[in-house]
Amino acid sequence: MPSKNATKITADKGKQEFFIEREFEAPRELVYRALSEPEFLVQWMGPNDMEMRIDKLDNRSGGSYRFVHSLCNGGGEFGFNGTIHEVAAPERVIRTFEFEGLPERGHVSLEFLTLIELPENRTRLMVQSVFKSVEDRDGLLQSGMEGGLKEGYQKLDELLASSIVNN
Repeated sequence: MPSKNATKITADKGKQEFFIEREFEAPRELVYRALSEPEFLVQWMGPNDMEMRIDKLDNRSGGSYRFVHSLCNGGGEFGFNGTIHEVAAPERVIRTFEFEGLPERGHVSLEFLTLIELPENRTRLMVQSVFKSVEDRDGLLQSGMEGGLKEGYQKLDELLASSIVNN
């Protein structure tokens, strides 16, 4: 079922950042839980042709994480990790993000995630990702990340509409 909410990615040419904006038909506290609790994250994060496991999630200021996406057909694994700088539940998370599949380390972005309460128990998610270089930013955008992000948010819509998160 297609979502009535579109995922908007803004990436101005020549800049070292991009922005993600998306609205959800759920209260901010529920969206935050789905974004931060392992039992919910594994149900929606990533593209449809991948499953996710959480190797580590210390979701607090000063914590860290490591997620691994695996192709459902057994074709490979892709790891992501980062340091969590600040958690101000349920409104803000600041963390780093690094894809482990590059030939060398150091292609790290800094993410600022904000959840804004909207009328009628709705929530706006806003993310700013800042990169070391324009090339790093463009590489991530060209990796297929946009399609996987949209598929993941569609699954998140379905999870939020179910009774699973609400309990």
